[in-house]
Amino acid sequence: MSRTGLFDSHAHMDSEYFDEDRDQLLTFLSKELDGIINPGCDEISSRFAIELAEKYDFVYAAVGWHPENLKDIADNSYLDGLAAMAVHPKVVAIGEIGLDYYWQENEPKDVQKRRLLEQIDLAKQFDLPVIIHDRDAHGDILEIFQKEVKGVRAVFHCYSGSLEMAKELVKRGFYLSFGGTSTYKNAAKVRDVLQYVPDDLLLFETDSPYLTPVPYRGKRNHPGYTELVASNAAQVRGTTFEVLAAQTTKNVKTLFNKIK
Repeated sequence: MSRTGLFDSHAHMDSEYFDEDRDQLLTFLSKELDGIINPGCDEISSRFAIELAEKYDFVYAAVGWHPENLKDIADNSYLDGLAAMAVHPKVVAIGEIGLDYYWQENEPKDVQKRRLLEQIDLAKQFDLPVIIHDRDAHGDILEIFQKEVKGVRAVFHCYSGSLEMAKELVKRGFYLSFGGTSTYKNAAKVRDVLQYVPDDLLLFETDSPYLTPVPYRGKRNHPGYTELVASNAAQVRGTTFEVLAAQTTKNVKTLFNKIK
């Protein structure tokens, strides 16, 4: 076991922000964390995630097309590319996929929904969970997972929806993941959800290099800061760091069941 016993369930170590010290940092983190899951956001980043997973035993990859990158998809052959990567032994999920209504330049809502459902169908074919991105799209995401999605495991990464939405997702056995935003002073609603989520549906993440937790907010994030997220969560939930580390790592291996 690593020093912390934690898993960072969502970090973009392929990001250019790590180009100068990626290997040095991952070598250090291999003693700090039980594991890191690196989601892809398009074909290039998905392939890079696999390369990192091949190089480091404790790194695992997810492959998918993020809603901000859908304009780069020429036709449905993108699914063939994902399918070819999905069979890799260290690809543990399809993701990061979802809906993003924040940026006006993103593809229209109907295109985003179609690409999301296509990738969820692919995940079902390979019995892989999905990692869901939801930005300013709570209503549509909830409706899709209430009415259209059956028979797939999912985690809602960096959860930012309401407590009411969380109750609907948890009722269906979906996981909720929390990162640096749960430590921010103005994030009382996020902490309300963090307090509510059942033990067996809780995950931690950093979303590195983004959303750095307090007290390092504004600086580059990295998976080592999962410890700060977990420490804050232990306070919010009235339990110990050790109990949460063990529980959330168990949850990672249940959801991402290619990780042994």
